[in-house]
Amino acid sequence: MTEEAKTRGPQADPAVSVVGPGEGETIVLGTTQMRVLEDGSHTGHRLAIAESVLAPHTQGPPQHRHAQHDEGFYILSGTVRFTLGDEDYDATTGTLVMVPPGTPHTFANLSGQPAVMLSTFTPDLYVQYFRDLQEVLAGGRLLTPQANIDAMSRYATEPATDLA
Repeated sequence: MTEEAKTRGPQADPAVSVVGPGEGETIVLGTTQMRVLEDGSHTGHRLAIAESVLAPHTQGPPQHRHAQHDEGFYILSGTVRFTLGDEDYDATTGTLVMVPPGTPHTFANLSGQPAVMLSTFTPDLYVQYFRDLQEVLAGGRLLTPQANIDAMSRYATEPATDLA
């Protein structure tokens, strides 16, 4: 053991977080319902996790790039169409799609069945973006493309306008 480790003193154990079925924060964005399972408050803001249910024929956000966080998508059920740059991928149940910072991406459920995916955000930066969008809708305002872009810009994200 180093001298530094001896003198730091005992470290408190991190609090364990358990989120059961039906628990967690719910965010409703039109035809998409998101359940925040971890908002970063139990991970030192290193990781956030959300479960999203995309209704049939749901378009996702405009194609965009994150400057400061990775985003992962694990498909729990259904099929989700990912557009990564100028390439389309149909991700089916059991598929993981990891999107590193700087990679243009979007997703949609083009099928007639709901799709469910688990999303990760490392660090947790982007969870507040979804809360901001819900506030726009709750305030009776329309979620216009510009309102979406304005919210994205607060979280080191920009539209991939070169691919529009």
